[in-house]
Formats: sequence, C-alpha cells, structure tokens
Amino acid sequence: MAAGWLREIAGERVDVRSAGSAPGDRINPVAIEVMREVGIDITAAVPQLLATEDVRASDVVITMGCGDTCPVFPGKRYEDWELTDPAGQPIEVVRQVRDEIRARIEKLVAGADLRSS
Repeated sequence: MAAGWLREIAGERVDVRSAGSAPGDRINPVAIEVMREVGIDITAAVPQLLATEDVRASDVVITMGCGDTCPVFPGKRYEDWELTDPAGQPIEVVRQVRDEIRARIEKLVAGADLRSS
C-alpha cells in the first residue's frame, strides 16, 4: 500500500522500490480492495525479498517492523513506521492502515527534496 500511495502522490519524481524481509507469496487481497476504493491499482505488485543492493541504492528507507533483519548503511535516511499489520485483519482495520500510510507518505513527500527527472 505504501508503494502505491508513494507512486500516486509523488509520481515520477521518485523511484519506488517495495520489498520485505519475509515477503508473502501474494499481495493481501484486502489491501488490493481498499486501495482500489481510492482509485489505486496495486494488483500487479509482486512481493519481493528486500535486497541489500536496493537499500544501498536508496536515499530513504522506510521499514515497517523489519527490525535487525534489514541491512543498514551509513548516510541513508531510515524511518521505521509502526503500523498494524493488515494481514488477516478485517477490511475496516485495513482501511485505517491505508489511511495512516497515506498520511505518512504525504508528510514524507512534503518534507522531501524531490527533483524532477
């Protein structure tokens, strides 16, 4: 959901990578549904394993409960967002998580130096 929001809000100004330390085999169908409700299609997203190279190439790394399993490099900006895990949650909870992610993405983009490509 975070990658979907970031692409929607920042557009082409950022290169978005989305991955996890223990990715599932598919995107949560409830997450797909709640994002569809706001006009964002994440059906083509495929869970990816977080690659050290992706972290190394990033300016900002947002984690959501990654803990010690995520690679850390000096000079990178890291934020760990403590959010309710939407897996197995009812749609009302997933909507709340979606909206919390949107608020955090808007704040992130508002405070970022996003250069046009």
